[in-house]
Amino acid sequence: MHNAPANICPLCKGENTTPYFSDQFRDYLSCPTCALVFVPAMFHLSDEKEKQRYDLHDNDPADPRYRAFLSRLYNPLQARLRKGACGLDFGCGPGPTLSAMFRECGYVVDLYDKFYARNPRVFQRAYDFVTATEVVEHLRDPQFELQRLYRLVKPGGILGAMTKLATDCAAFENWHYKRDPTHICFFSRATFEWLGNLWRSKVEFIGADVILIYK
Repeated sequence: MHNAPANICPLCKGENTTPYFSDQFRDYLSCPTCALVFVPAMFHLSDEKEKQRYDLHDNDPADPRYRAFLSRLYNPLQARLRKGACGLDFGCGPGPTLSAMFRECGYVVDLYDKFYARNPRVFQRAYDFVTATEVVEHLRDPQFELQRLYRLVKPGGILGAMTKLATDCAAFENWHYKRDPTHICFFSRATFEWLGNLWRSKVEFIGADVILIYK
């Protein structure tokens, strides 16, 4: 993505992107094809600075509040899985917790995180479910990463994501979610619906920030 022209959409690679919003820190562009709002690569943090931000996260697997947060994805997803299903927690972070919740109920879960659990062997496997909680907004090349995750899902399986959804430009101006410098891609319902059409897959929205894509 860093070698691509700044105006190219990182999800659909469309070239007809337009200015969406600017603040004192960054510019934001919008894609009319897939509805993604994104930050041009020139404003992305280095890997070192990005990891420094993540190292500050206090994601304790024993924290009941953090588990309650993750349960927004965990509860509906596990209700749709067979017992003993095998999954991948992509972008698990420094304190893998969603995987622990699944394992406690008899599921088998592998981990991947580019900073904390770099295990490329997971991309040679197939899974009944793949989760990406608070991950897609960080992706530098969402087309590559999401296509790769979708390919890992077995037919009949589920790709589950959790991310805050963008609504409109008026709300975007004061949206806390864009203030995190590691957040560089902002998905909306229309963006996930575009992905569903691309993959010919059903997309289900649960609550304000949970998305299930059925392969």
